[in-house]
Amino acid sequence: MPQSRQLERFLRIDELLRQESRYTQEDLARACEVSQRQMREDLNFLRDRYDAPLNYNRKQGWHYTDPTWRLPSISLSQGELLALMTASQMLSGYGGLYEAEVRSALEQLAKRLPDQSRIDLQQLAHERMIFAPGASLSLDPQIWRTVVEATQTRRRLWLRYFAASRRKESEREFDPYLIHVFRATNLYLIGYCHLRQDIRWFRVDRIREARLLDIPFEVNPEFDAKTHLEKLFQVEVGGEPHLIEIEFDPQTAPFVKERQWHSSQEVECHRDGSMTLRFTATGLNEIKRWLLGYGKGAIARHPPELVEMLQNETETMARQYETGEFE
Repeated sequence: MPQSRQLERFLRIDELLRQESRYTQEDLARACEVSQRQMREDLNFLRDRYDAPLNYNRKQGWHYTDPTWRLPSISLSQGELLALMTASQMLSGYGGLYEAEVRSALEQLAKRLPDQSRIDLQQLAHERMIFAPGASLSLDPQIWRTVVEATQTRRRLWLRYFAASRRKESEREFDPYLIHVFRATNLYLIGYCHLRQDIRWFRVDRIREARLLDIPFEVNPEFDAKTHLEKLFQVEVGGEPHLIEIEFDPQTAPFVKERQWHSSQEVECHRDGSMTLRFTATGLNEIKRWLLGYGKGAIARHPPELVEMLQNETETMARQYETGEFE
């Protein structure tokens, strides 16, 4: 790595080359108060070590052939670079989103490590750590960029959205407050829907069309993201909060205790190895679907609405398996 004085020179050279003036090697040396020999070594170092797109001709002098190139200025340890490489692997579940940008950035950062260290880290991140995201996400890159820009700049969106539950498309204007990532590959846009006059969630991959409107917005001061998300169980919104009480048998209880399912949860363990889980949340349909995954290992005790929903669901399932037809 260059010493501090050399780094200062590199920053000064970079600043000069981005100006419209014509600079020769002699001009650069004079501006940086070094010899022409030292300036030649600095230019070679930038070009060979950092892949600076440097070129010289009589008309332009020294200049960048690619003005978008930037001088590396972040020093990373091997552990930090490994963390970034690992994160790039985790992005595989997003249908290639940012894949090219992340790969390019990592390649530039990796060049600052010795060759063997770079090879060892790449093998560990790409060959010996395998990430299986399950069902991968299919995102339209243009829609994603529009959504991100609107959220970042606080500008209203026009959306054409497909509601899977109703199998129907609708159009609306929407103020995007934040993007919520659930279970790594489920991206939700949360904000104020002008059609429904309320806070709504939209799955980003179900947005069929998005246009950025030239209408700025302010986030409702009564909206608190942390409080809003803490009320939910997973991703279902709407409805009043309920006290949820579920009992798990001794065989299922160890698997449930391994995780924090809700910020308000309380666990009561029983002598026979079973346990009772309690928390307060909205989203009874989401809780119903979650409990069905445990089969006979879970029994809902409260609220009565959840118990009834599970009874109706399991009775319908039993009839369907008897008749072989959907109801």
